[in-house]
Amino acid sequence: MFSDTLILRVQELLYKKDSAGAAATVNDLQSVDAAAILQEISHNDALSLLLAMKVRRRASVFGYLPPQTQAQLAQSMSRTELATLFEHMEHDERADLYNNLTPDERLALLPGLAHAEREDVRLLASYPEGTVGSVMTSAYVTLQADQTVNEALNTIRHEAPDKETIYLAYIIDEHRHVLGTVSLRELILASPAERINTIMTRDPVFCLADSEQSEAARLIAHYDLLAVPVMDATGQIVGIVTHDDALDVTQAEDTEDQLRLGAVGKLTGSLRHATVTALYKMRVGWLVVLVFGNLFSGAGIAHFEDLIASMVSLVFFLPLLIDSGGNAGSQSATMMVRALATGDVRAKDWIKMLGKEVTVSVLLGLTMAAAVSFIGVFRAGTDVAIVVALTMVVIVAVGSVIGMSLPFILTRFKFDPASASAPLITSICDGAGVLIYFNIASLLLPLPGAA
Repeated sequence: MFSDTLILRVQELLYKKDSAGAAATVNDLQSVDAAAILQEISHNDALSLLLAMKVRRRASVFGYLPPQTQAQLAQSMSRTELATLFEHMEHDERADLYNNLTPDERLALLPGLAHAEREDVRLLASYPEGTVGSVMTSAYVTLQADQTVNEALNTIRHEAPDKETIYLAYIIDEHRHVLGTVSLRELILASPAERINTIMTRDPVFCLADSEQSEAARLIAHYDLLAVPVMDATGQIVGIVTHDDALDVTQAEDTEDQLRLGAVGKLTGSLRHATVTALYKMRVGWLVVLVFGNLFSGAGIAHFEDLIASMVSLVFFLPLLIDSGGNAGSQSATMMVRALATGDVRAKDWIKMLGKEVTVSVLLGLTMAAAVSFIGVFRAGTDVAIVVALTMVVIVAVGSVIGMSLPFILTRFKFDPASASAPLITSICDGAGVLIYFNIASLLLPLPGAA
């Protein structure tokens, strides 16, 4: 099992020039743990240990390395070493690696591959990032409808070493249109002489190659599939997306949504290995935008400076009130973004959700107002306490409605609802809260010196 102690052991063996001992230690690990070790040692040592592995093991470990590390190691390999690695990698993983190579490296690599592999790499690498085609694999089993179960099992047995999964096979016609699917379990339980077309599941769920990759993950999760077939515009099968790749897509999408909710740009690779420049670029854009957004709060305070000067006690409650509105808005936005992402809520549900949110937010506001009114009475008297309590109800309601509605608005205009980040919601609610608070105060509180 992967641990810090194991990393130290491998590093110690390498320091002692015991490459054989280090290689043996890494070879005893699961592929994913071996890849984690390679990321913790120097580039030359990682390359040396990788090339010391048997080729299938090497391809398996290599597939778990981050794209940036893969590209760096690939650049240090000879043309023959890289071509051999490509031949044994999973089809979708080698397409990703191909996309991370420079044009010159691609031209140097392709002549070392067999014609079928060259075409396969080019096809899978041609799909834009973020589409189903970019995460699919072409290593799947196909059968004919008129085959017997025994013939189908022999086909699977013959093709299994080169396929990513054999637990689900696809029955296709002469035009590569999918007629149905059959699982390995169904084949094992069926009579050897039975025809595939009598046991296959017809009209299987599928997705299109140019759809968003999250669609494949959604279908696999919704229908509890091992894999989903991928079709091109003509209806021909061009690949499949397996459940493990769908899990990777879901994790990546969730990470991206979480970063956007924090007003942080897209992270490429590992946070631990990210450069200062990359981290700066991820965060600076939104922070600068939000600085100018927060100017509205300052402008609102400046507009009511006479009121503030005449009743300084109002300032004591300002952070409490506007923060409550921002917190309520962030809660609502987080729930709506997640609900929209999972399909639990759709854009057409806005009116229904608005009614619920108004009711809930008013109840929350009343609860918080009751709590803060006691502080208001103690700190500034009954009049101010009433203003603070009423403002709390209005601010929490307005903040919640803003937080709930912004993801819907972004969805309506084809933007990612996760762009309704917590800092953005907070900045909007801050400005609104200042205006609400001081307007209520100016209406309800008698100004000193007024006739």
